[in-house]
Amino acid sequence: MSLATPLRTLRTQARRQVTSKRFASHSAPHYNEPTGYLFSEKPPAPGQKRVKEDWENIWYIGMFGGIGLTTLLMYYKPDTSIQGWALEEAKERMEARGEKVHYEPSSL
Repeated sequence: MSLATPLRTLRTQARRQVTSKRFASHSAPHYNEPTGYLFSEKPPAPGQKRVKEDWENIWYIGMFGGIGLTTLLMYYKPDTSIQGWALEEAKERMEARGEKVHYEPSSL
């Protein structure tokens, strides 16, 4: 008996052990299979409307309402920059000294 025969049997036994042990694996995919349709929705038959799901209106109101509210708040937010503060401080000091705050060109 040659040395190659026991090595061959050890190799086949090792392959069987490795391939037969499948821990926590399944044959089904863990994601939705692509169907070729947008968002995996089939288009409705001609003459029929698409039926919205319950969460869609809430999402639209929340998303676009939030964007609108943020836009409104950002438009009317107070000026907190250092330039704005310095301008107001300079106007107050000039008024306290009795100087004109607005420039008026002299007439020739």
